[in-house]
Amino acid sequence: MTKSSVALSNLRGFAIVMVVAFHSCIAYLISQPDAALPFDVPPYGWRANPIIDSARWLGFDLFCAFQYSYLMQLMFFLSGLFVWPSLSRKGGGKFLYDRVLRLGVPFAIGLYLLIPVAYYPVYRVTAVDPSWSAFWSQWMALPFWPSGPMWFLWLLLLFNVAAAALYRLAPRAGESLGELSAKARSRPGRFFIALVSVAALAYLPLAAVFEPWQWVQFGPFAFQPSLAPQYAIYFFAGLGVGAYGFERGLLEGDGMLARQWARWLVGAAAAFLLWVGPTALIVQGTTVPGLRLVADLGLVLCAASACLALAAVFLRFAGRHRPVFASLADNAYGIYLIHYVFVVWLQYMLLHAPLFAIAKAAIVFTGALTLSWAMSAAICRIPIGARLMGRNRRELARAR
Repeated sequence: MTKSSVALSNLRGFAIVMVVAFHSCIAYLISQPDAALPFDVPPYGWRANPIIDSARWLGFDLFCAFQYSYLMQLMFFLSGLFVWPSLSRKGGGKFLYDRVLRLGVPFAIGLYLLIPVAYYPVYRVTAVDPSWSAFWSQWMALPFWPSGPMWFLWLLLLFNVAAAALYRLAPRAGESLGELSAKARSRPGRFFIALVSVAALAYLPLAAVFEPWQWVQFGPFAFQPSLAPQYAIYFFAGLGVGAYGFERGLLEGDGMLARQWARWLVGAAAAFLLWVGPTALIVQGTTVPGLRLVADLGLVLCAASACLALAAVFLRFAGRHRPVFASLADNAYGIYLIHYVFVVWLQYMLLHAPLFAIAKAAIVFTGALTLSWAMSAAICRIPIGARLMGRNRRELARAR
């Protein structure tokens, strides 16, 4: 594996760790509701705030706000990197079969097996009858099927289907997108400007109608109406970079992006402040003309700059093979699928523990990451489990 391949593998592992950390901290936000939310009363706010603990820390609000601003965009971008090489190698039919197997089947398993288990303790917090049978009766009476983190899988599968259709209708479209990103090797700033411009055109009109944390759900299919187009943009931006060859373009190990890592980090921090400051004022009820527009532009800038900053840092400093990091990257997908069960149950078990919020979050994060990592590794020892989970490191090596 080349330096870029190892760095991107480690970056994907880091992204999954941040997902686990984000979910581990949600119970301890100062911005959480004052008390646990009823399980059977609209608008079913427990979907966003599953466990509400009395222990709080403002630092977690800032941490989660930053992760919320860029993390899923980064994951869609990284997922898009390997799509066009895979389509060229396998063809549309085989590509879609593999994607349905690797995304559709785990989505169904997670949705109908793992998610009810994950939300059972949420029900128990406010339940009169805490039995499983009573929970299941309430669960089946909901007007939707909660999906938790599984929403990412169905939306990613949808983008893969769109990419396969593009490959079928315009086989050279990937190369055309790749040519647009080719100049980013020496001028990553132009790539950033183009990405921000397209994302802003898609986001600003929707942000006038929907809040960035607002969700819409049809049956088991949940999505964020204001952010879903951004996710598509980042996915296809990654597709273009991957089609050109990420090891000789924007994500070249010794390219301009990697050499300018410090500038990108400073820019990401500034963009985050540009978003979080106005957003905090808006949440508190401040009405200043143009404030919402500044916040919306800040979110778009923060997502793009944070994604490129992290890519730069990993290309610059994380291009060497380390067994622990390799194992984390190999099991990243499995960790994502499994971790939410452990996160919610550990938060539930610590509800009445006389501990500070930082200690509780640390226990939840460490326990959820360790247990989901171990379970993913165990599942991957079974052939069908390894096929469903996939092995990201091998995928990176094949995409060289």
